[in-house]
Amino acid sequence: MKICVIFGGISTEHDISIASGISVIKNLNKEKYEIQPIYIDEKGEWYKYAKDIKKIEELNFGEKPKELEKIENIVKTIKDNDVIFPVLHGIGGEDGSIQGLFTIINKPYVGCGILASSIGMDKIYTKAIFEKAGLNQAKYEYIRKSKKGYIYVDKNFNEEKYTLEKVCKKIEKNIKYPMFIKPSNSGSSVGINKAKNYKELKKHIEYASKFDRKIIIEEEIKGKEVECAVLGNENVIASNIGEIIPEEEFYSFDAKYNDIRSRTLIPAEIPKKVSKEIRNEAIKAFKSIDGKGLSRVDFFVEEETNKIYINEINTLPGFTKISMYPKLFEQIGITYEQLLDKLIELCTLGT
Repeated sequence: MKICVIFGGISTEHDISIASGISVIKNLNKEKYEIQPIYIDEKGEWYKYAKDIKKIEELNFGEKPKELEKIENIVKTIKDNDVIFPVLHGIGGEDGSIQGLFTIINKPYVGCGILASSIGMDKIYTKAIFEKAGLNQAKYEYIRKSKKGYIYVDKNFNEEKYTLEKVCKKIEKNIKYPMFIKPSNSGSSVGINKAKNYKELKKHIEYASKFDRKIIIEEEIKGKEVECAVLGNENVIASNIGEIIPEEEFYSFDAKYNDIRSRTLIPAEIPKKVSKEIRNEAIKAFKSIDGKGLSRVDFFVEEETNKIYINEINTLPGFTKISMYPKLFEQIGITYEQLLDKLIELCTLGT
């Protein structure tokens, strides 16, 4: 079977996507699959990897592939494969856009479809769906950057125009400090900050608006940050629960990828009853956005009450050997190689 593994891309998660893509290539069974690595650079140019596949497997984190051959006819190149395995995180890869291309040319691909990908990428609309599904969430506010200030959007999507100062005052009335400021369309914690006062809130909103015009402000939930992996189309299974233990104040981009003191704990140190509830809610969240194939669903477990709050869903989570998604399934007896086989099987079923 000819498998096209696509990695890189135009998002801020470019380097992480390379690492995930290389890891997938390394662990695909070479006796089962003929693998075609395709690299998309930060400008959106597409390239075939032109050398021995073993060379690309030697790349270290932060390195970009060099032995490349520019693709002139992208559609023809994709069509020459049996299955597409996109390992593209963030904008342009996880947001439904590239899934639309695969759908139009009628090629089976690994992972969520157009709708689930676009909803999962945009936190505002993820929250709207989760609310409809009855999943418990932290209090949040939604604002949008405009040419002459900011637009405050209420829970019924009514809009009011304000200056940044007035927006901050309105948010302060509804959410207590500390609070988190997030770009709506961003992954790997890019653009996220924690505000403890008015000055920081104002500063972090301005910073988040560099990454996306839509911004979410959320209350802090004190407790454990946990994650659950899901796998399947109709018959979805959930993994063990993993716990994030960041060295920094919260799980920022640096804490994830640059601070070696940050660690994960599998299984998470939570009661069995809570663990079971999280697995059920992860499957419900996945199905509520019409997920297919795979996702990682993130939650908070409140410190004093063990109350569960859903945080977000990642429809194309990190896929390195040390990423939480494959590690969670390894804990229940599904190896990395078996996981890749299953994902390919799920997409070829066409369901």
